[in-house]
Amino acid sequence: MKTHHPSSGIDESLTTYHSSLTTDSWISYIHNLQDRICRALEQEDGEARFIEDKWDRAEGGGGKTRVIANGNVFEKGGVNSSVVYGKVSDAMRNQLKINGDNWFACGLSIVIHPINPFVPTVHANWRYFELYDASGKVVDRWFGGGADLTPYYLFEEDAKHFHRTLRDAILPFGEELYPKFKQQCDAYFSNAHRGNETRGIGGVFYDYLRPENEKDANRLFAFQQANGNCFINAYLPIVSKRKHTKWNGTHKHWQEIRRGRYVEFNLIHDRGTLFGLKTNGRTESILMSLPPTVRFEYNYLPRPGSEEDKLLQVCLHPREWV
Repeated sequence: MKTHHPSSGIDESLTTYHSSLTTDSWISYIHNLQDRICRALEQEDGEARFIEDKWDRAEGGGGKTRVIANGNVFEKGGVNSSVVYGKVSDAMRNQLKINGDNWFACGLSIVIHPINPFVPTVHANWRYFELYDASGKVVDRWFGGGADLTPYYLFEEDAKHFHRTLRDAILPFGEELYPKFKQQCDAYFSNAHRGNETRGIGGVFYDYLRPENEKDANRLFAFQQANGNCFINAYLPIVSKRKHTKWNGTHKHWQEIRRGRYVEFNLIHDRGTLFGLKTNGRTESILMSLPPTVRFEYNYLPRPGSEEDKLLQVCLHPREWV
């Protein structure tokens, strides 16, 4: 395992699958995946294009923030890669409970907010972290990530498709993993201050997947790639199916109410937001996940038995989809 901090350049000739984990191979995979997902989203939208904002971090590293906005389908979205490193600060020790001298992190984060309330919001993240002692030796390392879906109106066939695609990607690595990571997703992406109301219909979520040896590191690398590679097939068929559905102001109102729950989670509970802010991350990239329009109305509840209430009940009582 390399202990130096490589550049964040991309080699377009690299394949989309790597069998041996190094910091270089992980960075190359992340940049390749960023390119593939951006191309697929642009094609689905048909009008809007991503703009790229490359940034440098004074303490070490940088990233490529790519934003799409005001398209035919996508109102706001980001597909952001980062390769960052630096000294472990007191804030990191206190807030993130890590000990070491230096750290390295690289990941891809995706949040897409569509215009049409019948097209769900989606979030995904795949990351790798290394921690070093004063001599540069790796003393800890782990993978984390997952993907989850936040619909505003419930279509059970869409929920089943999303979960089935994630399940099938994970299945070769163990039958027990999807049920475990699905449950962790439901538990994590929930607003505890609202009675553990989930922000959507979930997906998979995992963190601190630590390899026991180099063989296990390569296995986890393959697992992480399987998750990243299935994202396009998990999400875009749903977008294609729902993007032409007619909607009105009532549907948009409910979408913005539910977007409020999304904002609450990201600002109150999300560990990724906390990590970015505590490591002096780029604020614009960290808060890219927030939707462009949102409503907070006092004690708002949908009419019992309505389509809006149907979605709320699933958020209050998570279901098994596969």
